Amino acid sequence: MNIETPLREAVRTDWTREEIAEIYERPLMDLLLDAQLSHRRFFRANGVQACQLLSIKTGGCPEDCGYCSQSAFAKSGVKAEKLMRADAVIAAARKAKEGGASRFCMGAAWRDLKDRDTDAVCEMVAGVKSLGLETCMTLGMLSDEQAQKLADAGLDYYNHNLDTSPEHYGEIISTRTYADRLDTLEKVRDAGMNVCCGGIVGMGEERVDRVGLIHALATLPAHPKSVPVNALVPVKGTPRGDALIEGRYEEIDGIEFVRAIATCRLTMPASVVRLSAGRESMSRELQAMCFFAGANSIFTGDTLLTAPNAGEDSDAALLAEFGLSAMDPDEMELA
Repeated sequence: MNIETPLREAVRTDWTREEIAEIYERPLMDLLLDAQLSHRRFFRANGVQACQLLSIKTGGCPEDCGYCSQSAFAKSGVKAEKLMRADAVIAAARKAKEGGASRFCMGAAWRDLKDRDTDAVCEMVAGVKSLGLETCMTLGMLSDEQAQKLADAGLDYYNHNLDTSPEHYGEIISTRTYADRLDTLEKVRDAGMNVCCGGIVGMGEERVDRVGLIHALATLPAHPKSVPVNALVPVKGTPRGDALIEGRYEEIDGIEFVRAIATCRLTMPASVVRLSAGRESMSRELQAMCFFAGANSIFTGDTLLTAPNAGEDSDAALLAEFGLSAMDPDEMELA
């Protein structure tokens, strides 16, 4: 749908942290009601986009992200694999579409995209696009030339998460700076692709860090059109996973997670807020609250990269129970 002028004016990129903290800390019923009303100004009520995510190159990543089982520093048992063939990726995308997905996301465990692999991933983009699916990739950092090649191949979205607040970032990763992430997002925007950018909560951060992450996202030069909100899936053998499993910090409270979803919806009202990793362990009731708080996209299938996911049959039953229906990309075109 197209945003009329009054709605365009409602999209702000000049939020202060104090304003976002005030939203985050509203009485819960007020927060949820405001978030749902904002959601319905920009998107069809009860509409949810179904996405599927495929690891096109698993394991062996030289980054030390503390949450990731695919890091070469992790002791998670995930083995490094080669980049998949384009025909295998396209076949997986075709199956995802048959299962109800309208968006296909492809992720590679790389620090950055290498020139030798650029043509292969562009072939994947073109093949998946030809099936009528919306495309997204996450391949690490990009050069300007690589970003333009992906855009020319037809890539709709490029995912590059900020992960957490600038202040908490050093506790999570040391091999890439926050500025590196922001630089990649700038290259994506300059190439004309849509930005997919969010983060992970439940990594031992404080509420002030969740506010800080949302502030970083909501004050980018343009809001990410896609905002995935992940709850940490604790994997044994990863620093953040082990810390949670061993009780060195507590799992994020479900209501706190809902507050993060609702605050994203209110500060980035025209963005698709994606209920992402961690959903497999959430109760039906908690997922219902997330949808009411403004989440309007889920990942279907049995896995998210290497983490378990609910599965298509379970998701279909859940959405039917809530009275939610699939939303296609053309219903989510906001600009």
